Amino acid sequence: MKQKLKQIARNLKAEFQLYRRVLKHPDTPKPAKWLLALAVGYVLMPFDLIPDFIPIIGQLDDLIIVPGLIYLALRLIPEEVIWQCREEMKGNTHE
Repeated sequence: MKQKLKQIARNLKAEFQLYRRVLKHPDTPKPAKWLLALAVGYVLMPFDLIPDFIPIIGQLDDLIIVPGLIYLALRLIPEEVIWQCREEMKGNTHE
């Protein structure tokens, strides 16, 4: 279980690096940038739209809203942009 959590953490770190690169890429459409920024902003918000003390729904909003925003943003981004950003990440890990 501990190994699986470590793997998930590594994958999240890599994905956030990808999103950061995609946000800076000049060919990323503005609506996709707005959705990614909104997802990051929602995660960093000091309060939730649905308070966590409300059973089940309070925790589910974070698990639905943020991935939903990221999913929509990635649908708007051309595949070439994502591919280029992933290649840049690979190139930086070998240096």
